[in-house]
Amino acid sequence: MQTAIIIGVGPVLGLGAQLCKRFAGLGLHVFVAGRTREKLDKVVSMIEADGNRASAHVADAANEADVIRLFDEAVAAGPLSVGIYNAGNNTPGRIVDMEASYFENSWRTGCYGGFLFARETVKRMRGSGGTLLFTGASASLRGRAGFGAFNSSKGALRNLAQALAKECGPENIHVGHVIVDGAINGEKIRTRRPEIAERLGDEGMIGIDGIVDAYEFLYRQSASAWTFEVDLRTSIETW
Repeated sequence: MQTAIIIGVGPVLGLGAQLCKRFAGLGLHVFVAGRTREKLDKVVSMIEADGNRASAHVADAANEADVIRLFDEAVAAGPLSVGIYNAGNNTPGRIVDMEASYFENSWRTGCYGGFLFARETVKRMRGSGGTLLFTGASASLRGRAGFGAFNSSKGALRNLAQALAKECGPENIHVGHVIVDGAINGEKIRTRRPEIAERLGDEGMIGIDGIVDAYEFLYRQSASAWTFEVDLRTSIETW
């Protein structure tokens, strides 16, 4: 059975969890990775209730040993078909007021973790091919006052993904980058920032199913017509 690894998985009604559900529904054994066991177990239970396969794996995306163990466990279960790097951290703040460790931690999750994940993915896909996808954000394309750390890490991740796409294409490894330009209509914003969710309303937040559709679209593409980047936003988003 082919496997998928998706790291950066949180609540059931979040992008990471819904990506796991979708790819498990496509017949893959999904390795559900994140930092909180309770959340991972809920995602696995949801997938298994549908009659599909999933395994929970606690891992810090910026810890090299954790990432290597995750991949070793997944490939022991079957050949790796899909890897999705969905880890991220919104790190607002003015640069002049910022501790160096805060900036570094933003970069470690936003970019360094992406490097570790990509390296291990490519090692396992050599000779067989596969799909490696990254989750981007509005910050991937532009700097914004008060978000310098976040902008830097997401911009770096996009450049990493683009370099990988050019390196790995000849090895039949499709690398793609999905820019989520706006708030996701999921559990995080509704529980952590309910005032923003109320102000935006459903029409002002990006639907999770639509985002997941983009990942599946990239996964299904023929090598004769690969897309590197897809950007998603609502019809009323100012961009």
